[in-house]
Amino acid sequence: MQEIENKPERALLVAVDTGEYDTQASLAELYELTRSAGADPAGSVVQKRPRVEAGTCVGTGMLQEISDFCQKEEIDLLIFDRELSPTQIRNIEEATDVRVIDRTQLILDIFAQRARSREGRLQVELAQLRYLLPRLTGRGAAMSRLGGGIGTRGPGESKLETDRRHIRRRIEGLREQLEEVEKHRTLLQNRRRKNGTVTVALVGYTNAGKSTLMNRLTQAGVLAENKLFATLDPTARALTLPGGGVVMLIDTVGLVRRLPHQLVDAFRSTLEEAAGADIILNVCDASSPEAQVHLDVTRQLLAELGCNEEKVIPVMNQCDKVPQIHALPMIGKGVRISALTGEGIDELLKAIEAALPAGPKRMELFLPYQAGDLLSRLHEEGQIEKQEYEGDGIRVTAVVPAALQEFCRPYEA
Repeated sequence: MQEIENKPERALLVAVDTGEYDTQASLAELYELTRSAGADPAGSVVQKRPRVEAGTCVGTGMLQEISDFCQKEEIDLLIFDRELSPTQIRNIEEATDVRVIDRTQLILDIFAQRARSREGRLQVELAQLRYLLPRLTGRGAAMSRLGGGIGTRGPGESKLETDRRHIRRRIEGLREQLEEVEKHRTLLQNRRRKNGTVTVALVGYTNAGKSTLMNRLTQAGVLAENKLFATLDPTARALTLPGGGVVMLIDTVGLVRRLPHQLVDAFRSTLEEAAGADIILNVCDASSPEAQVHLDVTRQLLAELGCNEEKVIPVMNQCDKVPQIHALPMIGKGVRISALTGEGIDELLKAIEAALPAGPKRMELFLPYQAGDLLSRLHEEGQIEKQEYEGDGIRVTAVVPAALQEFCRPYEA
């Protein structure tokens, strides 16, 4: 018997520098994404151009050089550091005889590999189908079940239209399933609020050490690897603070530059849960030369989700890799830590404790009958312990959440 060795695909990374963004930094990230997907990045090519070539992304001369390199170095895969059209992919594959994918496809593939929970898989499949749907057009005659002309209409519709309809139906089915999952999550969130549970979300760039920090704080046993997007499925664990208080710590999916909008849309509910937390830890790899950019990418996405920046604590992780920790830039109320060694964890816990919102409070209230809407909110968001009807109002003893305390003060008995 002969053992068959599964060698990783050899990939050539291709970027076009039009001045839109930092090409070298983006290419370095693409290198890590390629490794995370299980391929071997054998080299990279960058072409400076005023604009992307409509038919082939790169120029004709560069395309020939890429083709020659692929034959010489036995390249299996070309990965372009931008989103390609179906026509561009087809033209490049015909010119090089090598399979071509773009940055979005690569990220979607990594997400598909890593998703474990039912919700994660639904979200990834939805993102993949949203990416595929507009790309069915332009695939040529191979997509047609029958040729055009008399006698080919009616039941002999094109396979392209059949595929489109099937994908649209599947997208609708996935949306309905995700809505059910989101309803369940909303119920859990409402229960947490009603019980006065404070939530702390770990957000930040992928591979910044969020899962390692989660394990350090809660012994959660979350997968922590030196790979991009090692964690996709949100994990929630109880965290006991030094003062004895307990909060719910949530680990979330990591971010990258130019995260495909299909993924942002598919994971929006998960990201919104993080943005809606009481406290947000914006975790960043302090040893990365791109640390400030990573913090800004996360901050921008949180702002897009309507997050209040006041509740965000920047956390500079992996400080054990920085020779002079005090040489790091000042980051306001941020904290410098090493999730691996435990350095700075006590300061982080104190910062979380200092940022805790006001908790629920037991209040004795006398509500006039005209304040029935406030009583309804107390039933929904708080806990009614006692309720007695009197001639001109209702006497209530309730555990009132912080958000309602201001409204209840005028009615304190």
